[in-house]
Amino acid sequence: MSDRIPTAGLESQGIETRANLHWNLVTARLIETAVAKGEGKLSADGPLVVETGAHTGRSAQDKFIVRDAETESVVWWGKSNKGMTPEHFAALKADFMAELKDKEDLYIQDLFGGSQPENRVRVRVVTELAWHNLFIRTMLVRPKESELRGFEAEYTIIDLPSFRADPEKHGCRSETVIAVNFTEKLILIGGTKYAGEMKKSVFGLLNYLLPVDGVMPMHCSANIGPNGDTAVFFGLSGTGKTTLSADASRTLIGDDEHGWSDTAVFNFEGGCYAKMIRLSADAEPEIFATTKRFGTVLENVVMDPVTRALDLEDNSLAENSRGAYPIDFIPNASDDNMGPVPRNIVMLTADAYGILPPISKLTPDQAMYHFLSGYTARVAGTEIGVTEPDATFSTCFGAPFMPRHPSIYGNLLKSRIAKGGVDCWLVNTGWTGGKYGVGSRMPIKATRALLNAALDGSLNDAEFRTDPNFGFKVPVSVPGVDSAILDPRETWANKAEYDATAAKLVDLFVENFAQFADHVDEGVRQAAPGSKAAQPA
Repeated sequence: MSDRIPTAGLESQGIETRANLHWNLVTARLIETAVAKGEGKLSADGPLVVETGAHTGRSAQDKFIVRDAETESVVWWGKSNKGMTPEHFAALKADFMAELKDKEDLYIQDLFGGSQPENRVRVRVVTELAWHNLFIRTMLVRPKESELRGFEAEYTIIDLPSFRADPEKHGCRSETVIAVNFTEKLILIGGTKYAGEMKKSVFGLLNYLLPVDGVMPMHCSANIGPNGDTAVFFGLSGTGKTTLSADASRTLIGDDEHGWSDTAVFNFEGGCYAKMIRLSADAEPEIFATTKRFGTVLENVVMDPVTRALDLEDNSLAENSRGAYPIDFIPNASDDNMGPVPRNIVMLTADAYGILPPISKLTPDQAMYHFLSGYTARVAGTEIGVTEPDATFSTCFGAPFMPRHPSIYGNLLKSRIAKGGVDCWLVNTGWTGGKYGVGSRMPIKATRALLNAALDGSLNDAEFRTDPNFGFKVPVSVPGVDSAILDPRETWANKAEYDATAAKLVDLFVENFAQFADHVDEGVRQAAPGSKAAQPA
């Protein structure tokens, strides 16, 4: 056990405490502790089941970055990146340290963010809950035994769900706070039991650090084909990012966060964090199997108190119920969480307007345009009278986690696409035959057939037409796919209504992209839908 305690202890983070320190405990011991302390319960098949209380997702409005000389000119300040003064952070840090001093137990994990040795960061995570320690141990990259003794942290995360922030004293919004200090290399998380805050804090950290070295950080899933061809899947929640990358015929690199270096696509993590609500054994057998494995952590999944059987259909605790499990629980996962540089990039969108084709081929300029746009459309909500789809633009397909200006990531992507001769595709997993409420969801069988044709290279030989609204290339026919769905306008009964809805969507794209226009070159500006360059000759 002593080999798991590093030479550089908590004092190297300036932490003084009388707590019992539990260093780098393995999964079984953390589960044992969590159950003994009443933090969670074992289900009938072995996973640890926990509840996160009021916070069943990220508290995006409670996240702050310290605004100082280090960050002032490089962080993209605004809705996603809100500033905190150094003085407020100092007060917050002092109160965190005071709370740590009197804790009975603290759990510490020394971990890597990033699977490629030359592009990873050493992170020390200090938690008051055993199950939070298990979660982050599951989600990040676990060092080898031989690497723990000499581990020296570059960044520290302190996670205290019991802490209550004071907005006036700490310069935050509520009793919940996620405060990132890049200068002090310290992240403080308080007032939330949602463990995903730790995971996303490391993602934000890598998104800040890696572009300086020319490495492209990506909110995406990735897999490798039988011929060694890597595919990257960008997409917001509900677009099929996890489902479409979990293909039994391809090797999984990871489901959520990756880097693209000169030599590899590498997973930032050592685990997966999948949605559990209404998970289907038929549609997603590999993920479903993890709900019956010791070592999986299930958040807000309803369980029978007597039989300990799970009910994945019950959303009474949360619609966002989640499961965290080591990536090697997926049978076809990569041994080293890495693959070659990509041959294909797939941008996924669930277009509830029913306008976008099921698949389109993008030029590098169009790829950067759609990457910066980060479009999807959510279906109408539950309010009376709300019948229209809701367009959502999340730049880089992950705006909340991107500290730098989106053009930094967009230009990195464009240069890497050009350098590697990468094929880029926009795939619509949303609606066909009309907008939401009129048309129907794109058949998954058709999506998979189109995707397979793109990834195996055969789609490049197809005949293409130019979409009159968006200017990208659309296949006219693909073997095994009903040609009717390839032209969205032809699937609508009312062609005039299609044209009007398409014009509305084009306007939404153009309006959203105005914020980036001054930060991109003319080629990208001309890739906008409705522009002359985007029209057929």
